[in-house]
Amino acid sequence: MKPGGFPWWMEPAGIAGAALLRALGGSWRLDREGLMALEPGFARGDRCIFALWHACLLPLVYTHRGRGVGVLVSRHRDGEIITRIIERLGYVAARGSSTRGGEEGAMEMLSLAQAGRALAITPDGPRGPREALKAGLVYLASRTGLPVVPVASAARAAWVMRSWDRFRVPLPFARVRVAYGAPIVVPPALDAEALESWRGRIERALREHTERVRRLAGEPA
Repeated sequence: MKPGGFPWWMEPAGIAGAALLRALGGSWRLDREGLMALEPGFARGDRCIFALWHACLLPLVYTHRGRGVGVLVSRHRDGEIITRIIERLGYVAARGSSTRGGEEGAMEMLSLAQAGRALAITPDGPRGPREALKAGLVYLASRTGLPVVPVASAARAAWVMRSWDRFRVPLPFARVRVAYGAPIVVPPALDAEALESWRGRIERALREHTERVRRLAGEPA
């Protein structure tokens, strides 16, 4: 074990994982949708909170690499491996989740937003339920004032894992659709009732957006 309680092999695993994703992503044929509105502002430094289901994660890690996006990552051991991979791809990790270190993770994400970074959250992670949005995303959007941008990825040629989230891995040389939905602006200072209302609204928008993208891509259920 190395200091911090993690085994020595996690560092080479992070190096190998980042290299593998670069190679796999470089083989994909990417179709992008919704970038006409989002990309120019994002390139200038305008910021948002990308919201995506855990199952859609892999292609989006590839397409958003090198931009210094702040990402909320679990404190579990698998989160440590993910952190080492994404940091090599140009992300900044905030450690915490709804099940472990949630308050600390939220404070780190707020700090990253205050430092001028865009954020990305998988609001059904790290352990589900699948495609059920947790309120932490709404809290961050309300506190930061950043618009929530639903984003999804899908591919017809994909391996669908038998995991809680049915994680998708597009095959080499697959055509991958990446699409952005309309930004959602959450008002500040929400009470508990308003927080739940906005949670349901964003969950429906993200589900509908993701289902549409999967349908257009012909991705397997």
